[in-house]
Amino acid sequence: MSDDRAPVLAAGCVLWRPAVSGHGIEIALVHRPKYDDWSHPKGKRKRGETAEACALREVLEETGQRCELGARLPTVRYTVDGRPKEVVYWTARALSGTFTPSREVDALLWLPPTPARARLTMPRDRQLLDTAVATSRH
Repeated sequence: MSDDRAPVLAAGCVLWRPAVSGHGIEIALVHRPKYDDWSHPKGKRKRGETAEACALREVLEETGQRCELGARLPTVRYTVDGRPKEVVYWTARALSGTFTPSREVDALLWLPPTPARARLTMPRDRQLLDTAVATSRH
């Protein structure tokens, strides 16, 4: 029997890569048709899975990218359908991979930080991006 008041545990990343232009970085944003939103790749932890393993798995599943975790970012806490949710985040550098659209994520965009910030749907994701850009060494 699960405790409905226990937080849903999840993990994700602010995924980045060197810009194709050679100047600066680009941030990966995923579009989830179920919510019609743009966000950072993230998802629920599986039983016994570490937050780090979950973040790596979710990035791979949602973006097709293998990545290397960087700086730990603040944990984001909010409520979904009356239940608390805690998402642990890291910055992560994309290493390789190819995006394939799915029912869960139908689009992937790589944008410089300022346009990425404008495209993100939730204010908490914009704050996370600001923190990631301020704390990362690219």
